[in-house]
Amino acid sequence: MSEARYDVVIVGAGIAGSIVAKELTRAGKNVLLLEAGVSTDMTWDGYQSSLATFYTDLGKDPEAPYPDNPNAPQPDVDDIGKPNGAGYFIEIGAQPYGSTYVRRAGGTTLHWLGTCPRMLPEDFAIQRLYSVGRDWPISYDELERDYQFAEMEIGVSADVEEQAFLGIHFPPGYVYPMRKIPQSFSDHTLGAGVNGMEVDLGGTKRQLYVRSSPQGRNSIPNPSYVSPRGEKGYTPVGAVDPGAEGQRYAKDLGQRCAGNTNCIPICPIQAKYNALKTLMSADRARLEIRTKSVASKINVDPASGRVTSIEYKAYADPASPEHEVRRATGTFYVLAAHAVENAKLMLASGVAPTSGQVGCNLMDHPVLLKWGLMPVDVGSYRGPLSTSGIEDLRGGPFRAHHSALRGEIGNDGWNWPTGAPMSTALQGINQLNLFGRALRDYIAGIVPRQFRIAFLVEQLASSTNRVTIDPQWVDALGNYRPVIQYNIDDYSLAGMAVANRVCNAMFQRTGIEDWTNPDNGLHTVVEFDGERFAWGGAGHFAGTHIMGSSPRNSVVDSFQRTWDHDNLYAVGGGSMPTVATSNPTLTLAALSFRTARELVRRLQ
Repeated sequence: MSEARYDVVIVGAGIAGSIVAKELTRAGKNVLLLEAGVSTDMTWDGYQSSLATFYTDLGKDPEAPYPDNPNAPQPDVDDIGKPNGAGYFIEIGAQPYGSTYVRRAGGTTLHWLGTCPRMLPEDFAIQRLYSVGRDWPISYDELERDYQFAEMEIGVSADVEEQAFLGIHFPPGYVYPMRKIPQSFSDHTLGAGVNGMEVDLGGTKRQLYVRSSPQGRNSIPNPSYVSPRGEKGYTPVGAVDPGAEGQRYAKDLGQRCAGNTNCIPICPIQAKYNALKTLMSADRARLEIRTKSVASKINVDPASGRVTSIEYKAYADPASPEHEVRRATGTFYVLAAHAVENAKLMLASGVAPTSGQVGCNLMDHPVLLKWGLMPVDVGSYRGPLSTSGIEDLRGGPFRAHHSALRGEIGNDGWNWPTGAPMSTALQGINQLNLFGRALRDYIAGIVPRQFRIAFLVEQLASSTNRVTIDPQWVDALGNYRPVIQYNIDDYSLAGMAVANRVCNAMFQRTGIEDWTNPDNGLHTVVEFDGERFAWGGAGHFAGTHIMGSSPRNSVVDSFQRTWDHDNLYAVGGGSMPTVATSNPTLTLAALSFRTARELVRRLQ
């Protein structure tokens, strides 16, 4: 079944697809957006239904508000490490890939934490500087203005003075759209003991400081803000929308973060940015959104190499596999489904074959987890999940020998590493046989002192870490499920060992009683250099359609256009040649603005 022709057909309604769609419609272009999942959260009432689903789910994991859709299945944290077939991912590597994402309108920004650091300038050139990894075909300076656009779109809350470190720089007079989110009492308590502490990383000496983190959630709009378009002041994106549907969705947008401590998986007051805010503020007269439409094949003219259409399977009911096969046609095509989903679709269609790199170079941030008891009450479980980090180990000459590190300081007590506070109560009951006042006193003596830190460990691109497909593994609609081959190499493991030593020194200096137990059964355990580490995934997918300067060693160019197909773009974290240490959403958003601008230029 053929349909009307559009200027651009986009696959995926996450942050990358939404930014590209918004920018194209602002430029007067007609866009069709195909989304595999449902549109539940695109209305106020729908968002509230997801919130109610979360409240009634005992697990409270990242997927709790977003039930599985057999026609657009997604990975779930409960399935990590289980035998093949138990979850969406088919894991065949030495280590399980410990991260998940959301397949519905809004994408993974529906359950992201919201941390928005920029990459370091050196992250774009680690091969040239340190003879490891890959270099980008663009520099920090070339992307800097698009970082501004991304910070405007997300509404990042931060102060420039705290973010100008290790080479990160801003234009004179630049301020973030919103003032920084206040640091928690736990942050200040840790900082009192850690700030100025010196560590030695193979001859690179650094002092550690607890810095506030740039965050994609509303604080106080900065009256001194001037957007990269020259507009003065800041209004949260989506807060004012002339469309009736957008107004219903944006009913209470613009509130300040109220510290609900469940940024992952859902903000109850929508203070946290999600991509639907961008989508709702696009020119809806020029944007057609089709949800429950799963892209299944990219059709290519063999003579010209140009994409002619995208086939998709349109279903009416997530509980039924009944569907129609349709085609979407446009002048240009943008794959913005997700690093894994983009690769899976490209592999299923046989596109971009020259480099042999489609699906390769899958990366994440393996996260070293450490937890303990502060010597005083620090008000655990209050505020956003994280308001500060330790950024001083993100770059330096030591990267020639081991990975860089970024420390995320949690306000969520031991929830991530142990499932507390529920697990704390169960321990008091089942192991210590406490009840009544003794149980209450036990919980009150431990829970407010719980502290955790998670060090995000840099991982280099490797062709052996990859997404593939296999005809024996398909979903309800007959589309491929991702086969994942993943392992952590010695470069990252050595970084974990350094992070472990740094954490031990921090705990000792601040009087934190170490309760870390790698063998608690909730995390993957690795051994390196005589040490055992508990680690988890960060949800920071990268690689799979990597960016480069040549079709011989990369899938897309600096504008995320595939080398083999002049009118096909693959956008998002999958294009990143390095994941470095920064949470990738801000960078992939900046890249999306760059791609959108190039598409507008070409369409003109």
